[in-house]
Amino acid sequence: MENGAPSEGKDPSGFLTEIIGAPVTVKLNSGIVYKGELQSVDGYMNIALDKTEEFVDGQPTRKYGEAFVRGNNVMYICAD
Repeated sequence: MENGAPSEGKDPSGFLTEIIGAPVTVKLNSGIVYKGELQSVDGYMNIALDKTEEFVDGQPTRKYGEAFVRGNNVMYICAD
């Protein structure tokens, strides 16, 4: 990248460990979106979130204290 973006050449697992404790958005293959605070992530992309909210079709549906998302269901993770 010409603009020297800080994510240039970064390993995705390194990026994810750097944002532990930060707010993230996790979109599943089903289209459901979870927003919460990233607590942990492993090599299989299994994700633990805290203060989690679930969104279906852009509308909030549920709130969870803690949530665990199995990695094979994850489409993407985005730092908020």
